[in-house]
Amino acid sequence: MTTTQTPVADEKMTSPADNQKGIENHKKAAKHHEDAAKHHHEAAKHHEAGNHEKACESTVKAHGHHAMASEAQREDVKHHALKS
Repeated sequence: MTTTQTPVADEKMTSPADNQKGIENHKKAAKHHEDAAKHHHEAAKHHEAGNHEKACESTVKAHGHHAMASEAQREDVKHHALKS
């Protein structure tokens, strides 16, 4: 009697719904990173213009987007960890 071993890759196959969730997590993280970068650039311009109050506001917005990007990344890491 012969047995056929299942390749490891087959055991880690994901459903279309799982794949879609992973795609959405990556897109969320990327969007928030982009928004954070935009606000950091704005903060730098405000500092150059001497408007430190607006620079502070832009920095707080950037920090918020960074936090949301980190959350999306954590969700994606958990999603991948469950598949390994």
